[in-house]
Amino acid sequence: MRFPTKQESQLRNEVAILQNLHHPGIVNLECMFETPERVFVVMEKLHGDMLEMILSSEKSRLPERITKFMVTQILVALRNLHFKNIVHCDLKPENVLLASAEPFPQVKLCDFGFARIIGEKSFRRSVVGTPAYLAPEVLRSKGYNRSLDMWSVGVIVYVSLSGTFPFNEDEDINDQIQNAAFMYPPNPWKEISGEAIDLINNLLQVKMRKRYSVDKSLSHPWLQDYQTWLDLREFETRIGERYITHESDDARWEIHAYTHNLEYPKHFIMAPNPDDMEEDP
Repeated sequence: MRFPTKQESQLRNEVAILQNLHHPGIVNLECMFETPERVFVVMEKLHGDMLEMILSSEKSRLPERITKFMVTQILVALRNLHFKNIVHCDLKPENVLLASAEPFPQVKLCDFGFARIIGEKSFRRSVVGTPAYLAPEVLRSKGYNRSLDMWSVGVIVYVSLSGTFPFNEDEDINDQIQNAAFMYPPNPWKEISGEAIDLINNLLQVKMRKRYSVDKSLSHPWLQDYQTWLDLREFETRIGERYITHESDDARWEIHAYTHNLEYPKHFIMAPNPDDMEEDP
Protein backbone atom coordinates (compact mmCIF):
# COMPACT_ATOMS: atom_id res chain seq x y z
CA MET A 1 0.00 0.00 0.00
CA ARG A 2 1.33 3.46 -0.94
CA PHE A 3 0.50 6.33 1.39
CA PRO A 4 0.02 9.75 -0.22
CA THR A 5 2.68 12.38 0.39
CA LYS A 6 1.84 15.88 1.60
CA GLN A 7 2.36 17.20 -1.94
CA GLU A 8 0.08 14.55 -3.39
CA SER A 9 -2.63 15.37 -0.84
CA GLN A 10 -2.41 19.04 -1.81
CA LEU A 11 -2.58 18.11 -5.49
CA ARG A 12 -5.68 15.98 -4.97
CA ASN A 13 -7.25 18.80 -2.96
CA GLU A 14 -6.51 21.20 -5.81
CA VAL A 15 -8.08 18.86 -8.36
CA ALA A 16 -11.20 18.39 -6.21
CA ILE A 17 -11.59 22.18 -5.94
CA LEU A 18 -10.88 22.95 -9.61
CA GLN A 19 -13.31 20.31 -10.86
CA ASN A 20 -16.11 22.48 -9.47
CA LEU A 21 -14.75 25.81 -10.69
CA HIS A 22 -15.42 27.17 -14.16
CA HIS A 23 -14.58 30.85 -14.43
CA PRO A 24 -12.45 32.88 -16.88
CA GLY A 25 -10.40 34.22 -13.96
CA ILE A 26 -9.48 30.77 -12.62
CA VAL A 27 -7.01 28.38 -14.25
CA ASN A 28 -8.74 25.62 -16.19
CA LEU A 29 -8.12 21.98 -15.24
CA GLU A 30 -7.75 20.07 -18.52
CA CYS A 31 -7.47 16.54 -17.14
CA MET A 32 -5.97 14.30 -14.46
CA PHE A 33 -4.60 10.77 -14.68
CA GLU A 34 -2.45 8.58 -12.48
CA THR A 35 -0.16 5.57 -12.54
CA PRO A 36 0.64 3.33 -9.56
CA GLU A 37 3.58 5.64 -8.84
CA ARG A 38 2.49 9.14 -9.83
CA VAL A 39 -0.40 11.55 -10.24
CA PHE A 40 -0.47 13.78 -13.34
CA VAL A 41 -2.52 16.96 -13.61
CA VAL A 42 -2.78 18.94 -16.86
CA MET A 43 -3.69 22.63 -16.66
CA GLU A 44 -4.28 25.12 -19.47
CA LYS A 45 -1.10 26.67 -20.87
CA LEU A 46 -0.48 30.22 -19.65
CA HIS A 47 2.30 32.81 -19.87
CA GLY A 48 4.23 33.56 -16.68
CA ASP A 49 2.89 35.10 -13.49
CA MET A 50 2.35 38.45 -11.81
CA LEU A 51 5.58 38.25 -9.80
CA GLU A 52 7.64 37.86 -12.98
CA MET A 53 5.78 40.82 -14.45
CA ILE A 54 6.56 42.97 -11.39
CA LEU A 55 10.25 42.01 -11.28
CA SER A 56 10.80 42.48 -15.03
CA SER A 57 9.11 45.89 -15.19
CA GLU A 58 11.23 49.02 -15.60
CA LYS A 59 11.14 50.07 -11.93
CA SER A 60 10.61 46.55 -10.53
CA ARG A 61 7.08 47.64 -9.67
CA LEU A 62 3.90 48.11 -11.68
CA PRO A 63 2.15 51.41 -12.46
CA GLU A 64 -1.16 52.04 -10.72
CA ARG A 65 -3.06 51.72 -13.98
CA ILE A 66 -1.84 48.16 -14.66
CA THR A 67 -2.14 47.17 -10.99
CA LYS A 68 -5.78 48.32 -10.92
CA PHE A 69 -6.48 46.37 -14.10
CA MET A 70 -5.03 43.17 -12.61
CA VAL A 71 -6.33 43.56 -9.05
CA THR A 72 -9.88 44.06 -10.35
CA GLN A 73 -9.59 40.73 -12.18
CA ILE A 74 -8.23 39.04 -9.04
CA LEU A 75 -11.17 40.35 -7.01
CA VAL A 76 -13.73 39.22 -9.60
CA ALA A 77 -12.24 35.71 -9.55
CA LEU A 78 -12.24 35.77 -5.73
CA ARG A 79 -15.88 36.82 -5.71
CA ASN A 80 -16.68 33.64 -7.64
CA LEU A 81 -14.66 31.54 -5.17
CA HIS A 82 -16.16 33.14 -2.08
CA PHE A 83 -19.69 32.78 -3.48
CA LYS A 84 -19.00 29.03 -3.59
CA ASN A 85 -17.66 29.10 -0.02
CA ILE A 86 -14.10 28.46 -1.21
CA VAL A 87 -11.15 30.27 0.37
CA HIS A 88 -7.94 30.20 -1.69
CA CYS A 89 -5.66 30.46 1.40
CA ASP A 90 -2.43 31.03 -0.58
CA LEU A 91 -2.93 34.13 -2.71
CA LYS A 92 0.33 35.75 -3.87
CA PRO A 93 1.66 37.17 -7.16
CA GLU A 94 3.22 33.79 -8.07
CA ASN A 95 -0.27 32.29 -8.01
CA VAL A 96 -1.71 34.93 -10.33
CA LEU A 97 -0.97 33.60 -13.82
CA LEU A 98 -0.99 35.65 -17.03
CA ALA A 99 -2.71 34.48 -20.21
CA SER A 100 -0.36 36.51 -22.45
CA ALA A 101 2.66 38.82 -22.49
CA GLU A 102 0.49 41.85 -23.27
CA PRO A 103 0.85 44.98 -21.10
CA PHE A 104 -2.75 44.50 -19.92
CA PRO A 105 -3.06 40.71 -19.64
CA GLN A 106 -5.87 38.45 -18.55
CA VAL A 107 -5.07 37.00 -15.13
CA LYS A 108 -6.08 33.65 -13.69
CA LEU A 109 -5.78 32.37 -10.13
CA CYS A 110 -3.96 29.06 -9.71
CA ASP A 111 -2.49 26.75 -7.06
CA PHE A 112 -5.48 25.63 -5.03
CA GLY A 113 -3.51 23.09 -2.97
CA PHE A 114 -4.27 24.96 0.27
CA ALA A 115 -7.82 25.99 -0.70
CA ARG A 116 -10.64 25.16 1.71
CA ILE A 117 -14.41 24.97 1.51
CA ILE A 118 -15.72 27.10 4.34
CA GLY A 119 -18.87 28.98 5.35
CA GLU A 120 -19.28 32.70 6.04
CA LYS A 121 -19.12 32.25 9.81
CA SER A 122 -17.27 28.95 10.01
CA PHE A 123 -13.64 29.10 11.03
CA ARG A 124 -10.69 26.88 10.20
CA ARG A 125 -7.68 26.68 12.47
CA SER A 126 -4.94 24.92 10.48
CA VAL A 127 -1.97 27.03 9.36
CA VAL A 128 -2.01 27.45 5.59
CA GLY A 129 -0.34 29.62 2.99
CA THR A 130 2.93 31.51 2.52
CA PRO A 131 4.32 33.44 5.56
CA ALA A 132 4.75 36.87 3.92
CA TYR A 133 1.09 36.84 2.80
CA LEU A 134 -0.48 35.21 5.88
CA ALA A 135 -3.22 37.04 7.75
CA PRO A 136 -2.86 37.68 11.52
CA GLU A 137 -5.69 35.31 12.45
CA VAL A 138 -3.87 32.36 10.87
CA LEU A 139 -0.69 33.07 12.83
CA ARG A 140 -2.71 33.34 16.04
CA SER A 141 -4.55 30.07 15.30
CA LYS A 142 -7.78 31.96 15.93
CA GLY A 143 -9.52 30.48 12.93
CA TYR A 144 -10.29 32.19 9.67
CA ASN A 145 -12.92 32.67 6.97
CA ARG A 146 -13.15 34.38 3.57
CA SER A 147 -11.46 37.53 4.85
CA LEU A 148 -8.16 35.62 4.93
CA ASP A 149 -7.91 36.09 1.15
CA MET A 150 -8.60 39.81 1.44
CA TRP A 151 -5.53 40.35 3.63
CA SER A 152 -3.48 38.62 0.91
CA VAL A 153 -4.96 40.95 -1.72
CA GLY A 154 -3.76 43.89 0.39
CA VAL A 155 -0.22 42.48 0.40
CA ILE A 156 -0.41 41.88 -3.37
CA VAL A 157 -1.43 45.51 -4.02
CA TYR A 158 1.41 46.75 -1.78
CA VAL A 159 3.98 44.50 -3.52
CA SER A 160 2.75 45.38 -7.01
CA LEU A 161 2.93 49.15 -6.44
CA SER A 162 6.21 49.23 -4.50
CA GLY A 163 8.17 46.13 -5.50
CA THR A 164 8.71 45.43 -1.78
CA PHE A 165 6.92 43.55 0.99
CA PRO A 166 5.05 45.47 3.69
CA PHE A 167 6.57 43.13 6.28
CA ASN A 168 10.32 42.60 6.65
CA GLU A 169 11.29 38.92 6.64
CA ASP A 170 14.69 39.74 8.17
CA GLU A 171 12.96 40.57 11.45
CA ASP A 172 10.17 38.83 13.36
CA ILE A 173 7.61 38.81 10.56
CA ASN A 174 4.93 37.18 12.73
CA ASP A 175 4.90 40.10 15.19
CA GLN A 176 4.81 42.61 12.34
CA ILE A 177 1.84 40.90 10.71
CA GLN A 178 -0.11 40.45 13.95
CA ASN A 179 0.24 44.17 14.66
CA ALA A 180 -0.07 45.31 11.03
CA ALA A 181 3.27 47.04 11.61
CA PHE A 182 4.15 48.31 8.15
CA MET A 183 5.04 51.67 6.66
CA TYR A 184 4.97 53.57 3.38
CA PRO A 185 8.56 54.79 2.73
CA PRO A 186 8.62 58.01 0.64
CA ASN A 187 10.44 56.12 -2.09
CA PRO A 188 8.24 55.07 -3.89
CA TRP A 189 5.03 55.84 -1.96
CA LYS A 190 5.19 59.61 -2.46
CA GLU A 191 4.48 58.87 -6.14
CA ILE A 192 1.47 56.65 -5.39
CA SER A 193 -2.08 57.92 -4.89
CA GLY A 194 -3.70 58.29 -1.50
CA GLU A 195 -6.63 56.20 -2.77
CA ALA A 196 -4.32 53.22 -3.36
CA ILE A 197 -2.91 53.57 0.16
CA ASP A 198 -6.44 53.84 1.59
CA LEU A 199 -7.48 50.55 -0.02
CA ILE A 200 -4.34 48.81 1.28
CA ASN A 201 -5.04 50.15 4.79
CA ASN A 202 -8.59 48.78 4.65
CA LEU A 203 -7.39 45.36 3.47
CA LEU A 204 -4.52 45.03 5.95
CA GLN A 205 -6.81 45.29 8.96
CA VAL A 206 -5.93 42.97 11.85
CA LYS A 207 -9.59 42.60 12.88
CA MET A 208 -11.42 40.48 10.33
CA ARG A 209 -14.72 42.33 10.76
CA LYS A 210 -13.01 45.61 9.79
CA ARG A 211 -11.26 44.18 6.74
CA TYR A 212 -12.76 45.01 3.35
CA SER A 213 -14.70 42.28 1.53
CA VAL A 214 -14.48 41.60 -2.21
CA ASP A 215 -17.51 43.76 -3.02
CA LYS A 216 -16.36 46.62 -0.80
CA SER A 217 -12.94 46.52 -2.44
CA LEU A 218 -14.42 46.54 -5.95
CA SER A 219 -16.51 49.57 -4.94
CA HIS A 220 -13.50 51.48 -3.59
CA PRO A 221 -12.75 54.79 -5.38
CA TRP A 222 -9.29 53.57 -6.41
CA LEU A 223 -10.87 50.83 -8.54
CA GLN A 224 -13.99 52.80 -9.49
CA ASP A 225 -11.98 54.72 -12.02
CA TYR A 226 -12.97 55.64 -15.58
CA GLN A 227 -9.60 54.67 -17.10
CA THR A 228 -9.68 51.30 -15.32
CA TRP A 229 -13.19 50.68 -16.61
CA LEU A 230 -12.08 51.58 -20.15
CA ASP A 231 -9.09 49.23 -19.93
CA LEU A 232 -11.30 46.39 -18.71
CA ARG A 233 -13.95 47.00 -21.37
CA GLU A 234 -11.30 47.07 -24.11
CA PHE A 235 -9.96 43.78 -22.78
CA GLU A 236 -13.42 42.18 -22.65
CA THR A 237 -14.15 43.41 -26.17
CA ARG A 238 -10.87 41.92 -27.38
CA ILE A 239 -11.51 38.45 -25.94
CA GLY A 240 -15.23 38.51 -26.76
CA GLU A 241 -16.41 37.77 -23.22
CA ARG A 242 -17.81 40.10 -20.59
CA TYR A 243 -17.26 38.86 -17.04
CA ILE A 244 -15.48 41.68 -15.19
CA THR A 245 -17.58 44.77 -15.86
CA HIS A 246 -21.37 44.86 -15.92
CA GLU A 247 -23.63 46.49 -18.47
CA SER A 248 -25.58 48.15 -15.65
CA ASP A 249 -22.56 50.47 -15.20
CA ASP A 250 -22.34 51.51 -18.86
CA ALA A 251 -24.71 54.46 -18.60
CA ARG A 252 -22.96 55.78 -15.49
CA TRP A 253 -19.56 55.82 -17.20
CA GLU A 254 -20.99 57.28 -20.39
CA ILE A 255 -22.48 60.16 -18.37
CA HIS A 256 -19.18 60.53 -16.49
CA ALA A 257 -17.30 60.87 -19.78
CA TYR A 258 -19.81 63.40 -21.13
CA THR A 259 -19.82 65.59 -18.00
CA HIS A 260 -15.99 65.59 -17.78
CA ASN A 261 -15.44 66.16 -21.51
CA LEU A 262 -13.77 62.76 -21.87
CA GLU A 263 -13.87 60.54 -24.91
CA TYR A 264 -16.29 57.62 -24.70
CA PRO A 265 -15.44 54.88 -27.24
CA LYS A 266 -18.23 54.55 -29.79
CA HIS A 267 -17.79 50.79 -30.04
CA PHE A 268 -18.90 50.53 -26.39
CA ILE A 269 -22.30 52.02 -27.20
CA MET A 270 -24.70 49.12 -27.47
CA ALA A 271 -26.94 48.96 -30.50
CA PRO A 272 -30.59 48.94 -29.43
CA ASN A 273 -32.23 45.55 -29.28
CA PRO A 274 -34.95 45.32 -31.99
CA ASP A 275 -37.16 43.42 -29.54
CA ASP A 276 -37.09 46.43 -27.23
CA MET A 277 -38.13 48.81 -30.00
CA GLU A 278 -41.57 47.40 -30.73
CA GLU A 279 -44.20 50.11 -30.85
CA ASP A 280 -46.87 50.16 -28.20
CA PRO A 281 -50.24 49.03 -29.55
